[in-house]
Amino acid sequence: MPGYYISSYQKQGFGSFKFGTQPPSVIEGTYYKINYYLDTGEAHPGGLAVRRNYENAIKAVGGEIVFAKDPYTVMKVNVDGVETWVQVQAGTNRYMYMNIVERTAMTQVIQANEMAKALETDGFIPLDVHFDTGKADILPDSMPLIDEIVKLLQSQPALKVGVEGHTDNAGTAAGNKTLSEARAKSVVAAIVAKGIAANRLAAAGYGQERPIGDNRTAAGRAMNRRVELVKR
Repeated sequence: MPGYYISSYQKQGFGSFKFGTQPPSVIEGTYYKINYYLDTGEAHPGGLAVRRNYENAIKAVGGEIVFAKDPYTVMKVNVDGVETWVQVQAGTNRYMYMNIVERTAMTQVIQANEMAKALETDGFIPLDVHFDTGKADILPDSMPLIDEIVKLLQSQPALKVGVEGHTDNAGTAAGNKTLSEARAKSVVAAIVAKGIAANRLAAAGYGQERPIGDNRTAAGRAMNRRVELVKR
């Protein structure tokens, strides 16, 4: 839109976003978050005008409006065979927010044998298990990682591990400790549900007490939001 400039940009090779449909649609894949700001002195075109421009543009390339309600619009379009979801939020302030997901399946990178090597060498391994924001529900994109933990434990019947939850420093220390404990227990429950004996696992949560990254940066906070497997 004329007069707007990009104030912040973020890309994740694999992430998820909860689009504001009714009910909400959680879409996974390559995730982009772009925030725009209307330059000082420029007349505000109005949130509806901004959204209508994007709606017309997506229709022009064969896309569709999935859901629209002030102050945002959710759209979907096929780009070179990739299903792409877009949410544009524009209201009365000078900001415009765009969330985009190019829908793809996650490729599981960390394998059971790599976990085994790390446990043997270091005694622990940090894992990027994804949860609903502020909750202990494991997101579907992390189930392949849970499956690799199960494979590890199946391949080494005598192995016992601790599952330790950690958070960044957003929120209160007490709340983060409770959340990390709940997430560790959720991971244990998912592993047990796949046939591993519960007495081989122990859940613990440390909240924000043991950071491995700098909580002043987004990258550091992402490192601190983790689950660790620890050899017992």
